[in-house]
Amino acid sequence: MYHSKIAGLGFYVPSNSVTNDDLAKIIDTNDEWIQERTGIQERRHIIRGEDTTTTMGVKAAEIAIERSGVAKSAIDFIVFATLSPDYYFPGPGVLVQRDLGLRTVGALDVRNQCSGFIYALSVADQYIKTGMYKNVLVIGSEVQSTGLDMTTRGRGVSVIFGDGAGAVVLSREEDLTKGILSTHLHSEGQHAAELIVKAPGMGGRWVTDILADNDPDDESYFPYMNGQFVFKNAVVRFSEVINEALQTNNLQVSDIDMLIPHQANLRISQFIQKKFGLTDDQVYNNIQKYGNTTAASIPIALTEAWEQGKIKSGDTVILAAFGSGFTWGSAIIKW
Repeated sequence: MYHSKIAGLGFYVPSNSVTNDDLAKIIDTNDEWIQERTGIQERRHIIRGEDTTTTMGVKAAEIAIERSGVAKSAIDFIVFATLSPDYYFPGPGVLVQRDLGLRTVGALDVRNQCSGFIYALSVADQYIKTGMYKNVLVIGSEVQSTGLDMTTRGRGVSVIFGDGAGAVVLSREEDLTKGILSTHLHSEGQHAAELIVKAPGMGGRWVTDILADNDPDDESYFPYMNGQFVFKNAVVRFSEVINEALQTNNLQVSDIDMLIPHQANLRISQFIQKKFGLTDDQVYNNIQKYGNTTAASIPIALTEAWEQGKIKSGDTVILAAFGSGFTWGSAIIKW
């Protein structure tokens, strides 16, 4: 049995910054309204033709691979988390394998939305722990901007999301006191419709139905979120899964050096920080700059925190996420 360690990290965000004031020009909203409810000041949107979910994932992966010191030829497997693939199928994992020029390794796509990176990391961790693979590339990447209702009708959701990608190279660690100590995954599908994109989907409205109806009032292909319900569940599940990680490893809240929550809403992160009595130095947030980048948010924040020297050798780091599904999870890492 082995542990897995994060050997390299990288992230990429588009150059196109969209501020709250920019959105106010096309949506009936304002900077104060958005910041009060979400903490977001700006986010990045792709410029069509320049970036896609795959190309951003590739750019983040190239940085992570270079920093890891692992040769591309030594990558054994790819796990790609996203809700916004370039194509309905195939998923972006195989496109990354192609664009990075990797050998014919396996590529797995994970569709767990905001908790997608935690799920992907857990899958990669199991492969390494069992000895099946030695180096796994894990990516979270999202293009949200092209699928949002950028009108006043959709402002409750559209002001929240941004585009970006993050990646890590997970490698074998023989010292069982280091690396990923445990991961914890959960779901509660009875609430799936509270945060959803209904169409296109084989089980209801497919592309042919949407085209046939040609209904300008059809909102089924835009994201829907019961914001208050999601918030209430998120703060509960975040707390539970953080405590689960600590208890599994016989650790206390005082042992946490850095908590990196999924960047869903700054108010959720602040609630969790206050509940656990953590200082500003123990929690990393960057939703103010990037918005909610879904599966990309944790690897982007993790990379930034590491780049800024906020994560050091020997630190205990907890990653936690909650999102559509409902799905949630955590990972605890000894750096």
